Amino acid sequence: MTPDQRFKWLVRLALGLFVLMFGYFVVADTYMPMTPEARVMRPVVRIAPEVSGPVARVDVSNNVHVEAGDVLFRLDPAPFELALEQAQLEREAARQENDTLGASIASARATLDAARARAQESRQERSRGERLIGQGSISRQRLDGLVATDRQAQAEVKAAEAEVARLEVELGAEGDANLRLRQARNAVEQARLDLEHTVVRAQHSGIISNLQLEVGDYATQGQPLVALISDELDVIADFREKSLRKVAAGDDAKIVFDGLPGQVFSARVEQRDAGVRDGQVSADGNLADIPTTDRWLRDAQRLRLHLTLTDDVPQRLPTGARATVQLFPGDHPIAHPLGALQVRLMSWLHYVY
Repeated sequence: MTPDQRFKWLVRLALGLFVLMFGYFVVADTYMPMTPEARVMRPVVRIAPEVSGPVARVDVSNNVHVEAGDVLFRLDPAPFELALEQAQLEREAARQENDTLGASIASARATLDAARARAQESRQERSRGERLIGQGSISRQRLDGLVATDRQAQAEVKAAEAEVARLEVELGAEGDANLRLRQARNAVEQARLDLEHTVVRAQHSGIISNLQLEVGDYATQGQPLVALISDELDVIADFREKSLRKVAAGDDAKIVFDGLPGQVFSARVEQRDAGVRDGQVSADGNLADIPTTDRWLRDAQRLRLHLTLTDDVPQRLPTGARATVQLFPGDHPIAHPLGALQVRLMSWLHYVY
């Protein structure tokens, strides 16, 4: 074979390999899509105190595992103990005030009964005087005195009734339904709750990370002080949207983690995100901002999948760890073995880079 013939043969071989690889990647992108754009995600809980105060004690250290309910740190309880005692004293004062109002109501009712008795007597005296004035037995001046006395007695009855009504309104309902006692009990419960919140506990199991909290730091209500990386694990993978035409929830997948080279783990597709940030339009009152480009071929849009591991991982993977995901959509007897070979090759390549 002459050098020219050998060159032509090599050119044809290269063109054939290019066409073969091009066809392989086009088919593989549909029936066995793979992406290196995948990460391990664990929910990061930002723990903040529900009350403010100086930190009295830190019960955990950095990078330790805690269970739900474990104490993370404590605030100085002294001010909250005083607030609880004050609320309890105010509750006792409310009870005493109610007792005093009850006694005042009893006294006002007795005063009302006496006023009614006097009013009844004065009414009878007035009636006798009106009969006697017709007979000429008493003077007009005497009758006017009886009428004035009767009117005064009736006014005293109305005043006594108003006083009883005022005291009853001020006292309100009796027993546990009393408004003053309910407010005092609520204040006690709030003070007791604030005291309990001086002990900050983990709401989920996980690992404490980047702990900077020290005794003496001032904790502000609602300001995060501790980061807890949850034990829950979610693998997210970003695929070109055209690669997901045949992918559905429940499809099998294989995952290779950069931190565990040479190991392939089984997984399944859980769900697909409903959209990406570029698909969200804010109602800000501005006109549409349309991006311009002179590129003939634009970058493909990527969509996010969520996957769940079905194999146990031999070590804890940190949140943000990189991974490569191989999908097996549908039931294709040829594509599945090729995809398994493809992801196995990637697991070997992770030894190199």
